[in-house]
Amino acid sequence: KQPNTQHLNMESSRFLSVIFFVFTTISSFGSVNCGDNNDLITNQAALFVFGDSLFDAGNNNYIDTFSRFRSNFWPYGQTTFKSPTGRISDGRLIPDFLAEYAWLPFIQPNLQPSNGNNQFTFGVNFASGGAGVLVGTFPGMAINLGTQLNNFKNVEKRLRSELGDTEAKRVFSRAVYLFHIGANDYIYPSLFANSSTFQSNSKDRLSDFVIGNLTAVIEEVYKIGGRKFGFLNVGAYDCAPASLIVDRTKIGSCFKPITDLINLHNKKFPNVLKRLKRELSGFKYALHDYHTSLSKRMKNPLKYGFKEGKKACCGTGPLRGINTCGGRVLGPLQGYELCEDVTDYLFFDSFHLTEKAHRQIAELIWSGPSNVTGPYNLKTLFELK
Repeated sequence: KQPNTQHLNMESSRFLSVIFFVFTTISSFGSVNCGDNNDLITNQAALFVFGDSLFDAGNNNYIDTFSRFRSNFWPYGQTTFKSPTGRISDGRLIPDFLAEYAWLPFIQPNLQPSNGNNQFTFGVNFASGGAGVLVGTFPGMAINLGTQLNNFKNVEKRLRSELGDTEAKRVFSRAVYLFHIGANDYIYPSLFANSSTFQSNSKDRLSDFVIGNLTAVIEEVYKIGGRKFGFLNVGAYDCAPASLIVDRTKIGSCFKPITDLINLHNKKFPNVLKRLKRELSGFKYALHDYHTSLSKRMKNPLKYGFKEGKKACCGTGPLRGINTCGGRVLGPLQGYELCEDVTDYLFFDSFHLTEKAHRQIAELIWSGPSNVTGPYNLKTLFELK
C-alpha cells in the first residue's frame, strides 16, 4: 500500500507552520529593549487593526450585543485554537497571519481586560463584528468606526504617558494601520428597508457618505502620526451564502441591491486614496482588491483548493445560508449543520470565511503584486522606515 503523500505533505506543512509561528512569536518578544522603567520598547513596526467581523479578534466578547454578533461559542475556533476566542471563523483571521508574517505576536483585542501597555507597543485590534463606518449601522450592537478611533486615541494617550512623546511618536509613525470596513454600511440598509439612512439617501449619496466618514478617520490617524496604511476594498458579500438565499425565488443568485452599493464604493475609494497620497506628506498605502480575490474563489473554488465556494460549512437551510452556526439565532435555540472537513469550504458560516481562506487572502495582502495589492503591499510597508 502506497503512503498518502498528500496527507503527509499537509501534516508537514501544518507542523512547519506551527514551528514558524512559535519562532516568530518568541522572536517578537526577544527583539525588545528594556527601558529604565522596565517597560518593553519594541524595535518592530506595530500593527493597529480597525474594522468589522473580518478582523474582530474578540472585542465583541466584551460588549453587550446579540449572539448574532458574537462567536465565543463552539464550533467557532475549532481549527487552530481548539476553543472559541471571539474570532468569527473556525480559526485564525487575516490580521493573525499578517502579524505572523511581520514577526509580531497575535494582536490582542482592545477590550481584553488583561491588556497592558507593553502589549500595545506591538499594536492593538479595535475591530468589532457588525461594525460600520456610520453610527446608524447596527446601532448599539457593535463598535462603530468612530468609537474605534476614540479607543485608538485612548491607547495613544496611554503610550505617550508610558513611553514619552519621542518614543510614542516613533511607534505611531512606524506602525501599519489596517482597515476593512464598509460592507455592513451597505448590508444593513439593504436588508433592513426601514433604515432612515437608506431611505433618505440615493445609492450614490450613501456611498459618498460612507467613504467621506472613513476618510475623516484616516485623516485623524494621520494627524496622530500614522503614515503607513493597509486597506481592503469591500468584498463580494452580495454573493455570500446568506445573500444567495435572500430571494427565495432565486436561490443561488447574488443580492443585487448590495451589489450596486459595493461596486460604487469600490469604484470611488481608490480615487480617495490617490488624493490623500497627493495631499498628505508621507502618506503611503496598500489597497488589496479583496472583492476580486473573494469572487474568484467563489466562482472557481477548485482552482484554489476548495470544494465549496458558495455553501457554508456551518449553518442551516439552503447553502447553509441561515446563520444558526453554534445555535446563533435571535429567536428560540435551534440546531445547525456542521461540515466534516472545513478545509473544503471557502465560507465557515453564512457570511464569514474559513481560516484556510483567510490565509490565502493574507498572503495576497502581504506580498501580492501591484495589480492585486498596490501601490505597495504590506510587506513593503513594514519594511519602510
